[in-house]
Amino acid sequence: MSTPVNLNRIRKDKARAEAKARATENAVKFGRTKAEKELEKARAAQAAARLDQHRKHPDTDPDTDA
Repeated sequence: MSTPVNLNRIRKDKARAEAKARATENAVKFGRTKAEKELEKARAAQAAARLDQHRKHPDTDPDTDA
């Protein structure tokens, strides 16, 4: 006679394995390292600064009548 099998444990183990596989797929698809995020933020700030440097007229305060 074989040993009894706990079906709840098998079901939960299967669910855990599927969740881990999904998490791994999402990490590959969407995950970026902190350095990559900071690099992208720095490049965006640099691009915005470069765009501001090329304006013909500097930004004026809309509250002042100039």
